Amino acid sequence: MIKTNTLSNNFTFNSTPHKLVIAEKPSVALSISKIIGANGKRDGYYEGNGYRVSWCVGHLIQMANPDTYDEKYAKWNIEDLPIIPSEYKYEVAKATKKQFTVLKKLMNDKDIDTVINACDAGREGESIFRLVYLQANCKKKMKRLWISSMEDSAIKEGFDNLKDGKDYDNLFESAQARAIADWLIGMNISRLYSLLYQQNYSVGRVQTPTLAMIVKRDDEIANFKKEKYYTVELSINDFTLFTDRIDNLEIAEQLKNLIGEKIEITNVITKEKITKPDLPFDLTTLQRECNKYFGYSAKQTLDYAQSLYEKKLITYPRTDSRYLTTDMITSTINNILGQNDFDTQRIKVIFNSSKVTDHHAIIPTVSSMSEDLSSIPESEAKVYRLIFNKLHASVGYPLIENTTKIVAIFDGFEFTSSGKVIIDEGFTKYLKEYKSKKNEDMELPDVNIGDVIIIENKEIKEKLTQPPKHFTEVIFYEV
Repeated sequence: MIKTNTLSNNFTFNSTPHKLVIAEKPSVALSISKIIGANGKRDGYYEGNGYRVSWCVGHLIQMANPDTYDEKYAKWNIEDLPIIPSEYKYEVAKATKKQFTVLKKLMNDKDIDTVINACDAGREGESIFRLVYLQANCKKKMKRLWISSMEDSAIKEGFDNLKDGKDYDNLFESAQARAIADWLIGMNISRLYSLLYQQNYSVGRVQTPTLAMIVKRDDEIANFKKEKYYTVELSINDFTLFTDRIDNLEIAEQLKNLIGEKIEITNVITKEKITKPDLPFDLTTLQRECNKYFGYSAKQTLDYAQSLYEKKLITYPRTDSRYLTTDMITSTINNILGQNDFDTQRIKVIFNSSKVTDHHAIIPTVSSMSEDLSSIPESEAKVYRLIFNKLHASVGYPLIENTTKIVAIFDGFEFTSSGKVIIDEGFTKYLKEYKSKKNEDMELPDVNIGDVIIIENKEIKEKLTQPPKHFTEVIFYEV
């Protein structure tokens, strides 16, 4: 028999143990609530079907400032450095204190017997939940919802296969190690440099080495001295032959004057070039290509991808794997790749469970195939289409090109011209909208070794060496 409690207005509620689900955001909490039947809206949570579903609002708990350990640290003194606590303290962020109060009350409610961590399935999500759990002094049994998609089917499957929270202790410890390293460097080195140089400095574990790279590159650019060099170019009917760099103008002029009206082809090198498609995206490669094609910053790309994930249109974006698991083959081929032709050899490469740790590569969800995407912002639509096209390209056939290099040697100087012709566009047919016009193919005429070609024009081109480029986000990803 179910025990009930009776209120003064004769309303009764069931005191059967509940499970508390904590998501990272209100929107995710709402999606989960609909799936598990917690449809009753309360103040700060949803309730129903044996569940209560609440949410964090990003990082509710933060590492405490030094003056929390000792009031003397409120004033910066070089004698007090370094500040290395024996135990680290945490505090509730002022902006999110109300929601933390809700979570703490729910976590310690006697009707709750299990707390389910449904924050994002990654290091940051683990940290967000655990810090709330610890700050609330919760002792309830902990379970983990670990999913790579916000699709209804993925949420249902995740709840059918909840993990033991202890399985992710190491993930939390790695998040803590990073946060503590940030705190130690930020709090100590920022104070040290500010005191030494009598002005405020912000020093960070990541930001300062990054700034150093930028300063070094800017110094290289500022101190770069451009040098002149020359090339001799011979215009022939359908192509142009070039020399390599010549540093001396007189030598370039002598070469130009010595060449007559004709030149003999001394070599024609033809090769078949086969280029295999790239793998599907992880977060870093997605950010790099979104910056390259759309000019999005890393943060913008992550925000758009996170929004697409919460809309159930793509899988979990914060992944460092570019592979898919073998159990996804049938569903991906039948429901996403569809009738498009694909290379079976690529299926064997991309679907490799041994290459997937926490999350697989970013791909469109099955449910997105039937969604009307016209209502989502264009910025997100661009990211979605790129992810979609990248997946299709990744299982496509190789790009096959014929490359040709024509060589003519005169007086020890090599003149060359290079071109290529696409034989089979392969996977690139899915990526045409991102192709740079600068990379248009140039087809060279048919010539043979020993052919004597009439020179239509001879000229010397003056050029300048170029300094290194300023860092952009794309270049940073490649460094």
